[in-house]
Formats: sequence, C-alpha cells, structure tokens
Amino acid sequence: MKNVDLSVELVRVTERAAIAAARTMGQGDRKYSDQVAVEAMRQEMETVDVDGTIVIGEGERDEAPMLFIGEKVGRGGIPVDIAVDPLEGTNLCAVGAPNSIAVLAAAEKGGLLNAPDIYMEKLVVGPTSKGKVDIKAPVEDNLKAIAQALDRKVADLVVVVLDRPRHERLIADIRRAGARIRLIGDGDLSAAITAAVVGTGVHAVMGTGGAPEGVISAAALRCLNGEIQARLVLTKPADAERLRKMGISDLERVYFTEDLAPGKNIMFAATGVSGGSLLEGVRFFGDGVRTHTLVMTTIPHQVRFIDTIHAADAPDVRIRF
Repeated sequence: MKNVDLSVELVRVTERAAIAAARTMGQGDRKYSDQVAVEAMRQEMETVDVDGTIVIGEGERDEAPMLFIGEKVGRGGIPVDIAVDPLEGTNLCAVGAPNSIAVLAAAEKGGLLNAPDIYMEKLVVGPTSKGKVDIKAPVEDNLKAIAQALDRKVADLVVVVLDRPRHERLIADIRRAGARIRLIGDGDLSAAITAAVVGTGVHAVMGTGGAPEGVISAAALRCLNGEIQARLVLTKPADAERLRKMGISDLERVYFTEDLAPGKNIMFAATGVSGGSLLEGVRFFGDGVRTHTLVMTTIPHQVRFIDTIHAADAPDVRIRF
C-alpha cells in the first residue's frame, strides 16, 4: 500500500473518533467524551491494513482498556508505530469550546519516540524561525530572535500559552518583553500546528504540557517544516526512576523535532471535533455528517484538507454542498 493510500485510511480513523466525540459535545462529561472517542478510534483502526503498535496512547495497560501503550492494532500489513490522541481537548469538547480535535500520527518502526506520560517544557516555532531559538535561552531573547526572523517587532508577535498556574512566570516574562499572549484552556497540540502555518497569526507556543502531545506535535511539525524544542519536566521523585527504566539517563536533554519524531515516513491526521481556527468541527444534518480533516505526509511531502460528507444509509438521501 502506498503512503498516500494509507494516510487516507488513517483519515477514516480520526473521522470516526471525531464524530463519536462530537455527539457528546457540551454535555459536560469530559471522561465520557474521551471514552467514546477512544472506542470509536479503536474499532475503526481494526479495519486498516497495518501491523500497528501504539507507542503513544491512553496510558499504561493497567490504566487504559484500549489504545494503551504497546497495544497491537490493525488487521495486518505494513508494520508501523502509531501515536494517538483520540480527543485532544477533552475539556473543550465537554463545554462546547473550539479547537478540540481527534489526532493520529504514524511512522515506520522506531519513527516516533516512546515518550513517558509526564510533563514536557516546549518551545514551538514555524519554518521561518526554525534554528533561531533556544529553549534554554531567556524568553526575551527567543522573542527577539523570532521577531528578527520574521522581520517584525516583538510587539507584533502572538504567543500561545496554556492557561495554567504553573505558567505565571512565563506569562509575566512574555508580557515584559512586549509580545502578546493568547491563553488557551486546553489543546497545545493544535496550537503547535497553528504556529507552524503561515497566516494564522500565531508565531510561537511556549510552556509546559504533556510529553505524549509533544511527540505528536513533532510528527506534525516534520510535515510542516516547523520546529519544536522540548525537555522533560520531573514533578515527583518517581518520574526520574521511571525514565531510567525506559533507558532515559540524561534528564536534562533537549529534544528537537527529529528526536521526537525521527521517522522518514511520517503520516499525520487530525479531524476537527468542535471546530476552531484550523479545522471546522463536525456538522450534523438530516441526511448525514460532515467532517473536516487535515492529513499530512513526509513522503510524498503533502498537506491536504479533506472535507467529507458521510451520507446516511437511506434511499432518499439529499446531499448539499
């Protein structure tokens, strides 16, 4: 099976998860929204011709009944490693806020880092600023570097930051430097994609989020020629021991895009659930459902948007564009 064919097969997986999650949107139950997305994604995955292994999933086997790390998926075929976030932005979906998405990334074996489920400090920029920033440098220095690369003033920059108490100092540093901030309640993965796309009005993502989301972001950024720099954040003594058991001895290491997603053959798919700046949300109408998906590959290097109408199985269906 060619890469393009397989990437379209993966679109079916994220579409199904997005539709399932969208039916729960605004009901206020984030766990249930995530559960139905996981179940739908797992079921559709079994129809794809791959010999897949989940390397980024819902957690360890004893914590997640489906899509757990190490789980085998697919009905046989090409061996691939798969990273999933069946519902990125569970809180957003639960309250009906924008930017919740269903996400999947895949690569050849070893093409995606098996990241531990702990926090990760991240710095994301687009292609123009790639190679100009340093996560170890002060915030002000990085903002000046981004502004210079984009040929604009620091005051013109917009930085996305998760609205969390842990980011109080980061927010103060960004404001002191003169840049503008877009605080988000959830969804730093979709924010990372936005930062790498010209014309979105977002120039960087800064702050600490989940390490698994960092790997999936890296897969997307490989397709968009953006950059992520990251380093693991230990919040409790058990984190260090867990990392050592996984073979990670350098706890201060800075990970770059190619470290998190080293694969040559990367595929990425994201389907909008509640809609947002990048993707339309799932839309229900009398004779079916409409979805909007971003699908990207490194080989061939393609970025596509797929607008799909899932028509109802009835003889008198009417399709409207």
